[in-house]
Amino acid sequence: MRGLLGSAYGSLAALRVAAYRGGLLPRRRLAGPVVSVGNLSVGGSGKTPVVQRVAEILRGEGLPVAVLSRGYRGAFAGDALVVSDGTSVLASAAEAGDEPFMLARALPGVVVAVGRRRDVVGRAVEARFGRRVHVLDDGFQHLRLERDLDLLCLDVGDLEDRPLPAGRLREWPRAAARADLVLLTRVEAAGEPALRALEERLGPARTFRVRRRPLGFAGLDGSAAAAPARPFLLAGIARPERLEADLRAGGIAAVGRRFFRDHHPYRADDLVSVRAAAVAAGADALVTTAKDAVRLPALPGEPPVVVFRIAAEIEDEPRLRAPLLAVAGRAA
Repeated sequence: MRGLLGSAYGSLAALRVAAYRGGLLPRRRLAGPVVSVGNLSVGGSGKTPVVQRVAEILRGEGLPVAVLSRGYRGAFAGDALVVSDGTSVLASAAEAGDEPFMLARALPGVVVAVGRRRDVVGRAVEARFGRRVHVLDDGFQHLRLERDLDLLCLDVGDLEDRPLPAGRLREWPRAAARADLVLLTRVEAAGEPALRALEERLGPARTFRVRRRPLGFAGLDGSAAAAPARPFLLAGIARPERLEADLRAGGIAAVGRRFFRDHHPYRADDLVSVRAAAVAAGADALVTTAKDAVRLPALPGEPPVVVFRIAAEIEDEPRLRAPLLAVAGRAA
């Protein structure tokens, strides 16, 4: 049954794409160029760090940048909410969603805004802040908005997966063909021969490898923190096992873990319960992710909560910068 439902889901997604490409469904264009960053799977493809890195590259060139996001799991239900004006963070994680709020804090100088229809959000941003380069977060399936460059974050296992609910994909794997550039994520899960075969299958000229680069530990207030010796892991993300793998790669073994569903809305009693388990395990810190940290309640106690931070490291990044800046230059 799941296989039949997955086939139906994938077929409907393909029909929707055809309707947009054939002009049966309308598309909208913003004044500034749009760089879309998206994925095929429902989560855990490393998209958010790539969105951040793309925005950093554009900002570093002196270009005005905005990140447009849906604001998934945020309470905001209006047309457009400015999460950051580039100077101050103006909305909470509960209003905007955890990922836009995290990006707003990580990207000073970049406007971050959310709303279900990203064309409406983009026009609101341009009306208030002027013409800029728009980075469309989670945009591969948001076909209503025209884009100038389509970046697809592809987990190394996605091409062998199936559409929901039989697998984790939003579309058939063949949808990767419509991406301009493909960024392979979770490359540590595949050997070199498998990676080379994927690159040949996708086209070496348009394929890049993305690795997770550890940035160290920080407190919930952003201050630097020492690496724990006996961490207890706390996470509510799509693939929490990556947190444990990252720490293990750095020579740190967890004494325990408590994993929740992706985007879990933490309550104070969650933290009390996890802390009790951590104390029983002899932990010297609760270690969580940056995405989780924006949803955690401020609850003093021991052991302390520290955030393990990571960034996207794109191999051969200059090769990506060239098409990115060529498209983005229209906003100057």
